Amino acid sequence: MRTATLLAAVMVISVVVPSVAEAAYPTKPVRLVVPFPPGGGTDILGRVIALPMTASLGQTVVVDNRPGAGGAIGAELAALAEPDGYTLILISSSYAASAAFRKTPYDPVNGIQPIILLGTTGLLMITHPSVAARSVRDLIAYARANPGKLNYASVGTGSVSHLTHEAFRLATGVNIVHVPFKGGGPALTGVIGGEVQMGVVSLVPTLPHLRAGRLRAIGITTPKRSSLLPDVPSIGETVPGFEVTHWYGMYFPKGTPRPIVARWNSDVAKLLHSDEMTARTKGEGLDAAGGPPEEFQQLIQRDVAKWKKVVGQSGLK
Repeated sequence: MRTATLLAAVMVISVVVPSVAEAAYPTKPVRLVVPFPPGGGTDILGRVIALPMTASLGQTVVVDNRPGAGGAIGAELAALAEPDGYTLILISSSYAASAAFRKTPYDPVNGIQPIILLGTTGLLMITHPSVAARSVRDLIAYARANPGKLNYASVGTGSVSHLTHEAFRLATGVNIVHVPFKGGGPALTGVIGGEVQMGVVSLVPTLPHLRAGRLRAIGITTPKRSSLLPDVPSIGETVPGFEVTHWYGMYFPKGTPRPIVARWNSDVAKLLHSDEMTARTKGEGLDAAGGPPEEFQQLIQRDVAKWKKVVGQSGLK
């Protein structure tokens, strides 16, 4: 009888202790992994979110840049971390592309705990101002006449910018040489400095360079033109059916307590739709999103399937 009573007490404690810990969360700084180096769209958005979330949580949200392998290194670090609510990651659509390109030691769809879709935007096809092609049509014509003479920058092998170029190559038959960089910031620097002639990079970090005349945008991957760049046509206007929506979102390791996931989802959603954040995201071409974790998981699943087709058709290894 005494043994049964002790066992029951232990079971009650095991149930109560986690709930108390969750109620007190957080009791120490929270690490927000950014799987790219400083200067790219993911890093910029991570730092924009970290400051107000620090105020909301009462604990510092520390941005931890872990670049490499098109975002795969940081994604693995976050996915395999302790599911205690103290490690999460801000990812871009490169996450789904990378998951389609290489095997991961976890299930990229069901082996993580999505938190929220932050927003959607487009990828810009950019060139150095010295490149003669001033439109997607011009670029295709030049690339076909000069196979292998153009180089393009991606944010990493297996990233969404890499696979976007592969999809473009499959749709147009061009031969443009891939030059991988370790993130959006370095890729932009490569094009600005003339190290490579062109690239496909998120609209968010590219806008200041376009306005300063350091880069030229010849196309955007979204089905419609951006209100911020109405003179830049959709690539689909020249290559029918071509479309890539770039997105940003956040996830915890699988098994993170639901109350902690719900708190982050709620707090970040409020932040996204605050007047200050709405003005900022619109000014950077990002359409704020939100919604429950399940919707974000469905988006990841669709994109992984889409990019697996591109990888298969292009013969990438």
